[in-house]
Amino acid sequence: MNKLLSAVISAVLLIACVGCAENSEAPESSGEMREITSSELVSEMKLGWNLGDTLDVCAADRDGDGRVNETPAEGEKVDETLWGNVKTTPELFAELKQDGINAVRIPVTWRDHLGEAPEYKIDEDWLKRVHEVVDYAINEDMYVIINVHHDGGGDPEFGAWIRNASSDYEEFEVKYTALWKQIAESFRDYSDKLIFESMNEVGFDDLRRREGYELLNKINQLFVDIIRESGGNNAQRHLLIAGYWTDTEMTCNQMYKLPEDMAADKLMVSVHYYTPWEFCTTNIQQSWGSSGEVSRMKSDINKLRNTFTDNGVPVIIGEYGTGTGNDASSRIYFAELFTKLCTDAGIPCFYWDNGGEFDRVNMEWRTEGLNEAMQRAVSGEEYEVVKGS
Repeated sequence: MNKLLSAVISAVLLIACVGCAENSEAPESSGEMREITSSELVSEMKLGWNLGDTLDVCAADRDGDGRVNETPAEGEKVDETLWGNVKTTPELFAELKQDGINAVRIPVTWRDHLGEAPEYKIDEDWLKRVHEVVDYAINEDMYVIINVHHDGGGDPEFGAWIRNASSDYEEFEVKYTALWKQIAESFRDYSDKLIFESMNEVGFDDLRRREGYELLNKINQLFVDIIRESGGNNAQRHLLIAGYWTDTEMTCNQMYKLPEDMAADKLMVSVHYYTPWEFCTTNIQQSWGSSGEVSRMKSDINKLRNTFTDNGVPVIIGEYGTGTGNDASSRIYFAELFTKLCTDAGIPCFYWDNGGEFDRVNMEWRTEGLNEAMQRAVSGEEYEVVKGS
């Protein structure tokens, strides 16, 4: 009788846990933590993609004019549609999986969903929605990265707060610790398919260069300590450690240090790649692919290889991509060459998509040939990437 009662209670608890994410089935891989290194983990990642401008949206000054760009309707909360994207569905990840994507980065901004100090309690509806979207991807057997995204933005007067660590570290530490403790506790039983990333594009230009590196290193150490102390699967979870400004050259610097970790071989370095900036983000430069530009790309990837991967430290390119308004053949060439070079170097890379590349309503790629080029790049085939007409 006692055994039966125990079984019933266990079943009820399991159902309650599954019900935490509405319209989302429990991921089959939940709870499985394999005895593998982070280098082995990243070797399993093929094509990566970002769910950009979605769970990372916030009431922010995005253009630097001193005003918030988008605000929710009166009485409404900030949600994933604020910056123009549709609500995320399970079908999105199913389609991406068919298109060769097996790893997704789901940037999350928390600043509009936190309670008062010192608890900084995460809004329950927001945390539930993050769980739902993560589960959509986990259910497709994808690797998933979640982070603390525009909390590290450059508009502190409108809610960004991580960079305030340079002026008031004690207050920053209280907030950062409270936030990551809640995230870690909420996701502590997820499998090794879920990766935590410490922050996004953070540096400290208001400090002397060495002091800036020391502060970033200190925050990354705090992040690792918080996650490891949270227990459960987090004791062995693979963690993605933000580089300095996530810039390739700045991160390949002797002043950048990985944190000490009680878990062996469970840390990875996070960098982004938008070089040249004028082509990748602003569309000032319409075409790409000169011998000098190709050489620069190869040199940057070799720098990551020589600094980290050849020394047993795995790297993930958390974001890369190009604008959607410039020459399509250049964009395809850039993406295919970069993806192949990274793949050959053992570095998985995640295409940044703010909704402009993959049509989330019609479930199709807007640039013909882009996805096919990226799939070819991770195929393992030996070939020379050439620019099309």
